[in-house]
Parts: sequence; C-alpha cells; structure tokens
Amino acid sequence: MSKPADQPPPSDMEVDAAAEEKPLVRFSINVLELMREAQMQHGLRHGDYTRYRRYCTARLRRLYKSLKFLHGRGKYTKRNITESTVTDVRFLHIVFYMAERAWSHAMEKKTAGPNAQQRIYMLGRFRKAVKWATLFSHLCSLKGDSRTSLEAEAYASYMKGTLLFEQEKNIEAAMTNFKNTRAVYEELGKYGSIENQLLCRQRIEEVEPMIGFCSRKLGGSALQAHELLDLEKEGPAYDLFKAKIEAVLSETRSQQAASMTEFSWLGRRFPITNAKTRVSILKAQQLEKDLNGANTESVPADKKLGIFDKIFSAYHDARSCIRNDLASAGNAENIRDELNGLDKAVSAVLGFRTIERNQLLVSIAKSKFTKHRDEKNEKITKPEELVRLYDLLIQNTTDLTDLISSGRDKNKEENTFIQEYELKSLAFRAERCFYLAKSYSSAGKRAEAYALFCHARSITDSALQQLTNSPDKALVQDLKALSDSCRSNSFIEHATGIMEEENVPERLSKGVSTLSLGERKEAFLLDMLESYESALGESNTKTPCRIARFPPPFQSVPCNPIVLDMAYNAIEFPNIENRMKKEKKGLLSRFWG
Repeated sequence: MSKPADQPPPSDMEVDAAAEEKPLVRFSINVLELMREAQMQHGLRHGDYTRYRRYCTARLRRLYKSLKFLHGRGKYTKRNITESTVTDVRFLHIVFYMAERAWSHAMEKKTAGPNAQQRIYMLGRFRKAVKWATLFSHLCSLKGDSRTSLEAEAYASYMKGTLLFEQEKNIEAAMTNFKNTRAVYEELGKYGSIENQLLCRQRIEEVEPMIGFCSRKLGGSALQAHELLDLEKEGPAYDLFKAKIEAVLSETRSQQAASMTEFSWLGRRFPITNAKTRVSILKAQQLEKDLNGANTESVPADKKLGIFDKIFSAYHDARSCIRNDLASAGNAENIRDELNGLDKAVSAVLGFRTIERNQLLVSIAKSKFTKHRDEKNEKITKPEELVRLYDLLIQNTTDLTDLISSGRDKNKEENTFIQEYELKSLAFRAERCFYLAKSYSSAGKRAEAYALFCHARSITDSALQQLTNSPDKALVQDLKALSDSCRSNSFIEHATGIMEEENVPERLSKGVSTLSLGERKEAFLLDMLESYESALGESNTKTPCRIARFPPPFQSVPCNPIVLDMAYNAIEFPNIENRMKKEKKGLLSRFWG
C-alpha cells in the first residue's frame, strides 16, 4: 500500500480564515453583583469572615467537581488555569473565589488582632489574594466582554490597594489603586439597572474613606479625631482600616493628653498625673463633643446610643486607673484626697451621662407610644415600660445629687446643680405618675387612673411654680404640656367612669332577667348569628372569645333499626350434597373404615 504524499503546512491566510470561521466566545460576569451577593448571604452582613471563607472553600469544591477539574486522587497534581483552559465561565469563577478565599482569610486574621507572627501570615494571604485577583483580571481581559474586563480590573486594583494600605510602605501607590477603583465604578454607575447603580454607589462610598485616609497621611497634616470618626463606618471594606483609625486616634489622644494636667467639674479642678487616665478622659470628652455637636439632630438614635456606650467605657477605664492609683498611693494624704476628688468628679460625670442616655431612651419609647402600629409592624410601647424608665431616671438623679452633696463644703455651682436636679427629679416623678395612670386606665380602673392623673397634675404645678425663673425653657414647656395632658385625661377618665356607672343598672337588670335556676347557658357567636350581641370579652379582662363551643357537646342520634329474621326457621333449603366433593379412599381404608 502506498503512503499518502506529505501535505504542505497551512498558510497564514488559511489559519486566519479558520479563526474567522470559529468566533471567540466572550464570557460575561457581573463581578460586583457576584461579590456582594456572596458576601452578604454568607456571613459578611455580620462581619463573620470565617463563615465566608468556608463558603468560598465549599464553592470551589463544587466548581472543581462540576468541571471535572480535579487535582488527582491521592497525590496532588497542580493544574494551572490559563487562557486555553478557560472554556467555561466557571473557570473564571474558580479564580475569583480563590481570590475571595485568600482575602477573607486575611481579614479574619486582621479582625482577630494579630500578633507579629500572625501579621506575617496575614500579609501573605493578602499577597495571595492580589495574585489571584491579577490572574482574574488578565483572564477576563482575554475571555470576557468589555464590562467584565473593566470590573475585574477594578477588583484587582482594590486588592492591590488593600495590600499596600496594610503594608504601609507605599501609601501613594495604594491611593492610586483606590482612585482607579473609584473611577471605574463611577463610570459603571452611570449605566445599567437601578440595582447596579446602587451597588456601584455603595462601593464608591466604601473606597472614599480609604482615599481620604491616604491623602491626609501623604499630606503630612495631623489627622483630627472628628475627621477619623467621620471615616469610620460599617461594612466589610471598613474593617480594613478600623485598627489603623484606632491607632491614629490613640496616638493623637496621647499627644493631646500630654498638655492636659487637670479635670474641671462644677468649679473645681482636679490634677491628673496618670497618662492612661488622661487618655481615657480625653477620649470621653471628644466623644461628648461629637454627641453634642451642631449636627446631632440628624444622627439616628441607635448611633447616639452607641456613642453613649463608648463614653461609658472610657469613663470606666479612667475610674479603674484612678482606683489603681489609690491602691498604690499609700499613706500620702494629699495625693489620696486629690485622687478621691477626681474619682468623685468622674463618677458624677458618668451619672450625668447616664441620665442623658435614659432620657434618650424615654424619647424613643414616647415616639413609639403615640403610634398605634407603624408601617414596619414595630411593637408599640406600653405605659408600664415608660414607668420603668422613669423609675431608673428618678434613681439616677437621686444617686447623682447624693454623690455631689456628700462633700463637706459645697460651692455655688454644686448647690445650683443640686437644686436643678432636684427639680428634674420632681418632673420625672410627675411623668412617672402620668404613665402609671395610663396603665391603670388601660386596665379599666377608672377611679385609680383619675386619682393618679390629679396627683400628677399637682406635682407638675408645684414643679412649675419652682421653675418660674429657670433658664431651662424646654423643661418648662414640657411640664406645661404635661399639666394640660393630665387635666384632659382626668376629665376623660371622670366622664368615662360616670358613663360606666350609668350603665351599671341596665347591665344589672339585663343580667337579672337572664338568671335561671337551671343550668347556666353560655352564649356563643354561632348560636346568636341573628342578634348583635358581642361574643368578645371585656377589654380589661382576659376572658377568651366565645365563637363556638369546643369540644362540641354530645347529641342524640337515631339508631339503626334491628331486623329480626323470623322466617329463617320456616324455610326448607334444597339438598346440595351431590355438589360436594367426595373424598377418594384407598383399598385399605375400605376394609378398615
């Protein structure tokens, strides 16, 4: 058999023609949407990086199995993902989740507060994330469409900026990468659906604080505490530089605390010698400025409560430092007197801020008390809850006035403060009495509610008489509104009580007319459908609704008739023995029966 002649190699024109016949498939991935959905649904909504890392590992295992892209059984054989490997969009997903797994592992170590050795490991995981993100960007530029390539490039820039930001070696390059990320998302946010535009806007808001932090650090200007607190928000991206913000804040406070030598409270000055005490008090004072600033009205109540918690933590730290100094002061009387005075002043400020926080809780509860049921189906406030809050406020004011009046010689500021908070305690008592009357009114106890409304009005009027020349106009207005509410509610309770008393004879006569010596019969709704009598219990009682009797009572039902078959004995039945099967007997059985 003759061999075929060798064919010449194809020319360049033939290769180009063959490439034109087989068009290149371009994959499409919405990278930002894929990342946000994976992060929010698997732990990062609550900052759980461990859960998200485990999800990435499980997702990679499923992708490897579905693509049959396994690394051998028994012995591991590395299989790289290159341009020729990417024949399915799931190969790009593998590279993406590899980057996400490395990034989440690094963030897990970072949020745990790493030591020197763990920090080296954390930086290694950030480098691994940059490596996979760079490969993802390269493969998307070759195999993806233009939008996918652009989003992958922004993703890789963010990862590079994160690594440089954490290393603190090249802040300028980190800022450049963050700016590239912001520029890409600004362009992408102009197009697409509303959901995509919102995602791009959120991503820009996450990157902005990092750019601001880098620019301030490159500019060499001192980072002010309020500027850093403005940068601090919530979300996965903000966890990257929370520790840095806290470090810079503590450094700034230490520099400012060096010039802080004393603490002033109600006209008295107490020297501070311990550096930790200075830093803690300075931190609390800066948080108080943020709380009492010009734009506090726009701050939500939940954030205010968070600031209060930080203030309490700072003052508790200061008080623990002061008491440690007291324990080590020995017998030096002058030092012990100064430390005792400072401890008393810090405790007084702590009590003062506790009253402010409880007043904020009261305002939140009052806003829910006036609503019947809001759009979010939120639980309304009961009057008993407000009574409990006012009990706390009365106890707080009593403790604060007792603490300040415990000194032997009081100055003018202390006497004025004590008088002011004694009047506030009187106002809190009036408010407590008002809401206690509300609770009795909701229980249907008209006489008790009327007496409590009148008592609350008398307390309010006596407080208003003592506040005639008070500069606290807001408290005076609140007490006047409370007095009017007590007056109107007392009239309502009085009128409602009279109406109920007028209806007593009618109800009594109706009840007597229905009395009988026989068995008492309860009226149920199904038994009186043609009448307009209510089957519901009273509003002030806990009797259940009478809809239908359950379990239902027994009813008499007719029995099935008994048929007596009397003709059975008179019937002659035919003989059917010839139809019966006869048994076959053997020879021996014939003889022996």
